[in-house]
Amino acid sequence: MSGKFEPKTPVNLDPPKDDPISPEELAKANGEDGGKCYVAIKGKVYDVTGNKAYQPGGSYHVFAGKDASRALGKTSTKEYDVSADWSDLDDKEKGTLNDWVTFFSKRYNVVGVVEGATNME
Repeated sequence: MSGKFEPKTPVNLDPPKDDPISPEELAKANGEDGGKCYVAIKGKVYDVTGNKAYQPGGSYHVFAGKDASRALGKTSTKEYDVSADWSDLDDKEKGTLNDWVTFFSKRYNVVGVVEGATNME
């Protein structure tokens, strides 16, 4: 697995945190007004603040402040696909979702875990 999804430029990441982040706190971290921008995948919360694509007006802003697991598994940027519940994904989509977890974990700091997340496995 080494080498898969490696960033073009090396990224120095902080050790992952497992601080609880409430769904309300996650929702506020949507990059609006220059604030923090978080995206959760399978309950883990990633700080994507430095990536313009997740900021307001960016192509991935639909994921900002949300757990985007289902949409990422479906490779969708449609609002109605953005959901923490990925239980309806087929095996191929689950593989895609796990690839996104790998991709994000090599680029963005994990700042916590969504409180009460039931979608981590």
